[in-house]
Amino acid sequence: MARVRLSVAERREDLLRAAVEQIEARGVTAVRISDVASALGVSNALVLYHFSTKEQLVAAAFSHAAEGDLARLRQLLGRRSTAVRRLRAAVRWYAPTGQAKGWRLWIEGWAASLRDPELREVAASLDREWKAALARVIAEGVAAGEFRCPDPTAAAWRLTAFLDGLAVQTTAYAGSLSRATLLRWADAALTRELGLPEETPGEETPGEETPSGVREEAGLREEAEAREAVGAREEDPALDHGGAEEPPGP
Repeated sequence: MARVRLSVAERREDLLRAAVEQIEARGVTAVRISDVASALGVSNALVLYHFSTKEQLVAAAFSHAAEGDLARLRQLLGRRSTAVRRLRAAVRWYAPTGQAKGWRLWIEGWAASLRDPELREVAASLDREWKAALARVIAEGVAAGEFRCPDPTAAAWRLTAFLDGLAVQTTAYAGSLSRATLLRWADAALTRELGLPEETPGEETPGEETPSGVREEAGLREEAEAREAVGAREEDPALDHGGAEEPPGP
């Protein structure tokens, strides 16, 4: 049977997906060009034709996975809804779920970027995009009179730093914190940053989604909603961040 000839863009896509899978399986430092080539049944030379070094391949693979997260974040934040609802949806999606494949990739990337300038620049650029996207929606909420926040950019930095820390802890130490608790803490952090009134168990703000984890029964409904956002990331690690997913993100 004749071998299907892929376009340059299709071949590059295949290589990046394979690289993401191999990085997740072996880690950034251990993965080799030959691992990616073997996974696709192609030669090392073909991989090097598209990416001249392992460092370029790793940086491109990390960017490829994170861009999928950013696209999903933009979709959540771009919905026709209140800023509070959009931010809460983004926070729920940011939290790690299942095997946290996307978060393991981000943690690998952060660690490797300490010694890889190219990867560090990619990670930093993506991280800035995450924060900027959240800051814009916070600013929109302030302009609409939904809440008060004197510095949306600083709030976005503090919020993502908090979520990143929770994600690293729960990914590195599996089972150390339940998802319901993680989401309750994340929602509380968002509530503080936006200066919103805190809800008590059993209360629900009219017209707003009940924060995940505040009530276990409401949590079941919100988990179903969250699955729509994270389902693709569970199946496809290239679409999984965070935060990001479940870098996410950044």
